[in-house]
Amino acid sequence: MDILLVGGLLLFIMLLLLSGGVWIAMTLAICGWVGQAFFTSTQPGKNLFSAFWESNASWELAALPLFIWMGEILFRTKLSEEMFEGLRPWLNRVPGRLMHTTILGCGIFGSVSGSSAATCATISKVALPELMRRGYDEKLALGSLATAGTLGILIPPSITMVVYAVAADASIIRIFLAGFAPGLLLMALFSGYIAWWSWRHPDKVPPPDPPTTLMEKIRLSGNLIPCGALIVFICWVLIAGYATATECAAYGVVGALALAAWSRSLTWANFKEGLMGTARSSCMIMFILAGAAFLTKTMAFTGIPRELAEWVNAMQLSPLALIAVLTVIYLILGTALDGISMIVLTSAVVLPMIQKAGFDLIWFGIFIVLLVEIAEVTPPVGFNLFVLQNMTGKDSNTIARAAIPFFLCLVVCIVLVTLFPSIVTFLPDLVMGENK
Repeated sequence: MDILLVGGLLLFIMLLLLSGGVWIAMTLAICGWVGQAFFTSTQPGKNLFSAFWESNASWELAALPLFIWMGEILFRTKLSEEMFEGLRPWLNRVPGRLMHTTILGCGIFGSVSGSSAATCATISKVALPELMRRGYDEKLALGSLATAGTLGILIPPSITMVVYAVAADASIIRIFLAGFAPGLLLMALFSGYIAWWSWRHPDKVPPPDPPTTLMEKIRLSGNLIPCGALIVFICWVLIAGYATATECAAYGVVGALALAAWSRSLTWANFKEGLMGTARSSCMIMFILAGAAFLTKTMAFTGIPRELAEWVNAMQLSPLALIAVLTVIYLILGTALDGISMIVLTSAVVLPMIQKAGFDLIWFGIFIVLLVEIAEVTPPVGFNLFVLQNMTGKDSNTIARAAIPFFLCLVVCIVLVTLFPSIVTFLPDLVMGENK
């Protein structure tokens, strides 16, 4: 059977199971099993066990439940409410007001966690209840959180960037430096859309608070000190090299517990609720990761990603046409694969094509990360959609529709970095010189 027909059949089965209400992780695992059992000569049972073990037996993944626990602590104590109170007077005159905290929070937290799932889950847990309580539009909040959560893999440090740097034999430091400017550009695009939408729909935004004096703003800003100090401390120990991302997550939990106890808002009841909430969210995400890892093995055994890459190579396209076709191919792969798998399974064929076309490998790394971000919010396997679905009870398709405007912001960012590659390359060239 034609290899692309196999891919289409597996995608159809996936959509059928998801529409029937089958658990996301089980859907991914079933598709992987069907693919291996009927279209390869390998043993699906053996691969299932190895995929489930390998996907979760990771030191780096230990950061995920810790960061989620930190978010649970901030959410279940009064610390998150105080943070919003501190931001409120400064954003009062900005269209969209506190809605911008989703973008700012994901940008800052993404620089610490390096994970899209951890960023989306943590900021959603803190921001979404506060925004809903204050009367902000739920659809706009869900869309912004789903897409801004992807900043966790664009703003360094990023596991996806490390995987690409190893695959491309490129400098990890240069890749990290290259991610900052596109990350800030994407945050500006997201916030710009929120401001424009709020200006067009003033009836769906809470009315502004009464004007406050400068001294009152400064006084209220004192509420930002606890959470602000915690974030600055986590970023500092990471940048200074005193701790890994996983150790930073542990520091974050200890710091959040200490702050909650200091503010006298930590009780035995909300401590237990935070642990249970963390366990539920972490198990959900890890179960989905395991199912996705098994489906990735199926893709590798069937050779679908390599077949697509070799088909593109055989077309002998011009440089811009090559980028356009690769964009479409990676978006297709993103409907069934996680970002790291997309890079690993295609790099051997795609990277020589990119070098031959004259593109900078550092630039292409950021280009790939942006495409991976789009994959995170693309049904049926949009990972951030699954995270928010679990946390809010909303259907993933509902969240995907809410994310469409922000999805288009991602597309605009990709177009801009393609037309103006210096957006990506100027910072690493400035800091480390022109040598690649």
